[in-house]
Amino acid sequence: MLAAIAYSFFQHYWWAIISLLGGTLVFLMFVQGGQTLIYTLGRNAVQRSMIVNALGRKWEFTFTTLVTFGGAFFASFPLFYATSFGGAYWVWMLILFAFVIQAISYEYRSKPANILGRRTYESFLFINGAAGTILIGTAVGTFFTGSAFSVNELNQPGWETPFHGLEALLNVRNLALGLSVFFLARILGLLYIRNSVEEEEMDRRIHRHLMINGIPFLVVFLFFIVSLLVSEGYAVDPATGRVFMEKGKYLHNFLNMPLVAVLFLAGVILVMTGLGIGCFSDSRKGIWYAGPGTVLTVFSLFLVAGYNNTAFYPSHYDLQSSLTIFNASSSYYTLKVMSVVSLLVPFVAAYIWVAWRAVNRKRITAVELDGESHVY
Repeated sequence: MLAAIAYSFFQHYWWAIISLLGGTLVFLMFVQGGQTLIYTLGRNAVQRSMIVNALGRKWEFTFTTLVTFGGAFFASFPLFYATSFGGAYWVWMLILFAFVIQAISYEYRSKPANILGRRTYESFLFINGAAGTILIGTAVGTFFTGSAFSVNELNQPGWETPFHGLEALLNVRNLALGLSVFFLARILGLLYIRNSVEEEEMDRRIHRHLMINGIPFLVVFLFFIVSLLVSEGYAVDPATGRVFMEKGKYLHNFLNMPLVAVLFLAGVILVMTGLGIGCFSDSRKGIWYAGPGTVLTVFSLFLVAGYNNTAFYPSHYDLQSSLTIFNASSSYYTLKVMSVVSLLVPFVAAYIWVAWRAVNRKRITAVELDGESHVY
């Protein structure tokens, strides 16, 4: 009995870790959002280089968090990894391709032997920013809408469409979440660039484009949240493990987990506060509200997707193949050992914070860019 309780604790604990990594990843996608704005904000080569170098100081944080997110999923919930990465492989291959060309672009954009020209690599950065955010958001949308897969008695997954994950783009709710991540990343990118770059002409354009991106973000995000709260969800009978459809399941999850609801509302308020500061004041501190707000909002949505007897990776093709934190997790011993290792996370976070502050000590200016020994 005690072993079963401990096992359940570790399963919930690791879903919380996954949720926190997911929230952190979406926040760090301000790099991707900023990359889609290189030509929108930068009207000449110097301004574009200032933007690229401001983002270049942080792109490795996003890439590392993405890898850590995938690795943590693989170690703690291997059946999800096998089902999603093995079945919906076209989506994940496109995401991987988008991040590979990002790494190449930052490495070679300013190399003396760059025969393709800077514009080519800046185009690659735009592709990473647009495709990476929309596809990841769409993939996470399937946590609520379901996917077309089945799992047999031997836990061998099979994908039931020839599109292997791309069909998720045809679901309006999935696409709404993908576009929400896209516009949110652009808002965070604008706020980060304002905080990191000293350029008066560019700052005026940031004011305008925060409003331009804020309105569609509010529309698509509100559509996703309302549809989530009124739609059927994938509930799990705790006694039998049987999956069934429940009207208003995700609304019930918020009501049954009031702390999660409070965290979600706090996150949304912080994001709106950061956006408001950026739109209606000259303060550069909007990113310090919108960033934590993004982490809290996404963290809460992940908890709603997996806690309170909910299938976090449901199958609309075969309900009983849906994955939960109980039937998709690693063994008790594996989760226990990994939990000990996870105690090092605060030290890693502290190192990241110190490194972040070190590289952002001074804002980028055209003069400083000329004196940099390493330019992206």
